[in-house]
Amino acid sequence: MIDLHTHSLFSDGELLPSELIQRARKKGYTAIAITDHVDSSNIDFVIKRILKVCKDTNGAYKDILCLAGVEITHVAPVLVAGLVRQAKKLGAQVVVFHGESPVEPVEPGSNLAAIKACVDILAHPGHITLEEAALAKKNNVCLEITARAGHNITNGHVAKTARQTGAKLVFNTDTHSPENLVDDAAMEKILRSAGLSVDEIKTAVANSGEIIKRLKKASGR
Repeated sequence: MIDLHTHSLFSDGELLPSELIQRARKKGYTAIAITDHVDSSNIDFVIKRILKVCKDTNGAYKDILCLAGVEITHVAPVLVAGLVRQAKKLGAQVVVFHGESPVEPVEPGSNLAAIKACVDILAHPGHITLEEAALAKKNNVCLEITARAGHNITNGHVAKTARQTGAKLVFNTDTHSPENLVDDAAMEKILRSAGLSVDEIKTAVANSGEIIKRLKKASGR
């Protein structure tokens, strides 16, 4: 299980990063990204601390890879590119953007701004358009199928749009509390409910694996 979108108590999650990682290990995860919510007020604070705990974890355990990331959240579209650049400069290994979920007041145009800024993952992108998904494919931005209640009501639309455009899909939990962590069987069930075929599920899992391979190569691990 690879999960590249989770939250600790450094934003609105319930757990210390170390407990989140440990619970993920016991669930069978092989990689986890801690991607707490950030904007210009806390981006430097969060990345520095998550980098530290991931460094400690990766030195202590060989059965799970911990990645330091962010989820840029509820910022004006005009500010997205600058924050993406800042996140990467500060050392974020996975940059997620809080997409236009149908259950939150995300500013219209946020999906497009994130795709243009070449984030790694556009989380719960809601009613993403074909044009946006096509640009996501071009810019190698992965679209998320999510386990998160509320955000997940447009999973079917996201899957269909990705299929029509060839955009890459990944699965993430958007974990905030211990019960949000899932195993492989639960992941497969959620992906099937989004309308993915067996082959498409394998591809979505492989897409997360490709992100991990790229990051391992960059880190020399």
